[in-house]
Amino acid sequence: MREIVLDTETTGFEPNDGDRIVEIGAVELYNHMPTGNHYHQYINPERSMPNEAFQVHGLGDEFLSDKPKFAQIGQEFLDFIGPDSKLVIHNAKFDMKFLNAELGWAKLDLLPNDRAVDTLAMARRMFPGSPATLDALCRRFSINNTARTLHGALLDSEILAEVYLELIGGRQPGFGLKLVNDTDTSGPTERWRPRPRPTALAPKLNDEEIAAHSAFVAALGDKAIWKR
Repeated sequence: MREIVLDTETTGFEPNDGDRIVEIGAVELYNHMPTGNHYHQYINPERSMPNEAFQVHGLGDEFLSDKPKFAQIGQEFLDFIGPDSKLVIHNAKFDMKFLNAELGWAKLDLLPNDRAVDTLAMARRMFPGSPATLDALCRRFSINNTARTLHGALLDSEILAEVYLELIGGRQPGFGLKLVNDTDTSGPTERWRPRPRPTALAPKLNDEEIAAHSAFVAALGDKAIWKR
C-alpha cells in the first residue's frame, strides 16, 4: 500500500482571496515504511509574500521570484502522488482546498477529498481535549522536531510521517525516515521497495532437534496436518 504524506506552505489562508501555494513537500510510504522517495518544490505565487507569512515560512519575494509557477509543476506533482495513493495531511481540509484551487487554475485534474487522511482529526479522536498541533504531537510521541524553527513543507511532511505512524499503532523498532544507506550514491537510484530475501536464512535447528520433531509428528498419526 502506497501513501503520500504531504504538506503545503501558502501566502495566507484563503485561495479565493488570492492566496497561493509557495511550497509543497511530500514523502512516500510503502506498507507504512518510508522509501526515501520524496517530492519537494518551491513555487512562485505570482504575488507578493505578506510579512506575516514571511515570518512563518522564511520565504521572501526575492527567493521565490525565479521559482516555477504552479501551472509548470502541477502535472509533475500529480505524477508523483499517483492516481490512487492516500494523501496523509495534517488539517487536510486546508491543504486540499489550496491544492484543488491551484490544480483548477492550471486546468489539471482535481483531487477527490476522500483521498485525504486527516491526522488532525485522528489526533482529536484519540486525544480529545488535548492539543493536536504537529508540535504538540511531537512532544506526546517524543519525536525530535528541533530542526523545525520555521515551517517548511518537506521537513513538516517528514515529521508528520513519524506522527502518523504513531497514530496508527506505533513505530517499528529502529524506524527512521531515512534509509540506512541513503547517503550511498554509488548504487542504483531506483525507488526502494521491500522485497523477499534473495536466499533463505539457514535453519538454526540441530540434528537432535530435527529428529525429536520427526518422532513427535510420527506419533500424531497419519491425519496430522504436517503429513498432508
